Amino acid sequence: MTRNAIVLAAGKGTRMHSDLPKVLHKVGDMPMAEVIVRNLRKCGAERIVTVVGYGREAVMEALDGQCEFAVQEPQLGTGHAVMQARQLEGEEGITLVVNGDAATIQPETLAALYDSIERADMAVLCVSLSDAGAYGRVIRDEDGAVLRIVEFKDCSPEEAAVHEINTGIYAFRNEKLFEALKELDNNNAQHEYYITDLVAIFRRKGWRVTGVIAEDKEEVQGVNDCLELSRANKWLNRTVTERWMKAGVQFADPDTAYIGPFVTIGHDTEFYPNVYVYGMSEIGNHVTVLPGAFLRNVTVKDGATVTAGMYENCEIG
Repeated sequence: MTRNAIVLAAGKGTRMHSDLPKVLHKVGDMPMAEVIVRNLRKCGAERIVTVVGYGREAVMEALDGQCEFAVQEPQLGTGHAVMQARQLEGEEGITLVVNGDAATIQPETLAALYDSIERADMAVLCVSLSDAGAYGRVIRDEDGAVLRIVEFKDCSPEEAAVHEINTGIYAFRNEKLFEALKELDNNNAQHEYYITDLVAIFRRKGWRVTGVIAEDKEEVQGVNDCLELSRANKWLNRTVTERWMKAGVQFADPDTAYIGPFVTIGHDTEFYPNVYVYGMSEIGNHVTVLPGAFLRNVTVKDGATVTAGMYENCEIG
């Protein structure tokens, strides 16, 4: 089935205390929204619609040529944002809905969400927390299907004791998503349209809603302020460097080597401390990168030694 995606990127992100739209703040030296779009492409998404609002000209410029766009104005909730992706209405296949600040989500997890729709009509990406705090709880039936998502303030004592929460990332059979959106209403205190209300609509129609478990709670963390942005960067960098070490790349100090999520590295390559490799850089085999090197969108040939300095959009022989 065709794989589609909707990226929700319309919010300002007031807690960032920045003029920059939240989704343009960077993880791995790349705007969060771009990281998500590239990861969606890696797991087979053919059509991606990014819903923009605040600072939309800047967001559209950053993602130019990588996806389609829809405008949410005014911004009336997550369900309302999905409604704006009208160009997908009538399409067949599977559609993921991803928050534009979920920049640490990995392609393998997104692929698992796509695969989950082989046996369901809607899937909710969930994570289990020892202390679920004030997050919305995912309530399942005895067969494991998702019954509803309950906001913490509305939870009964039994529901509040549940550890499984909603991450805000979903998958849908596309034609059923747009059919259900027509029944979504804003009869709530905020007069907004909530995507979580789709669970009840799907259940009422007899459509199956399943839950997919994310194993690492840090992978599905959102970013709402600069502290959370720092945590996301640390987690992503650790994940990337560990993956490369398992593939035969050596880091003298992985905590001070900063490698972007879309960099490629050959075997028997060695990184000294305090190096930065970002963008779409391609590092060959048997390369040595010495302290103080900063590379962005650079190709390094096999056997090269890269000394301290800044290198961009070039080839090192």
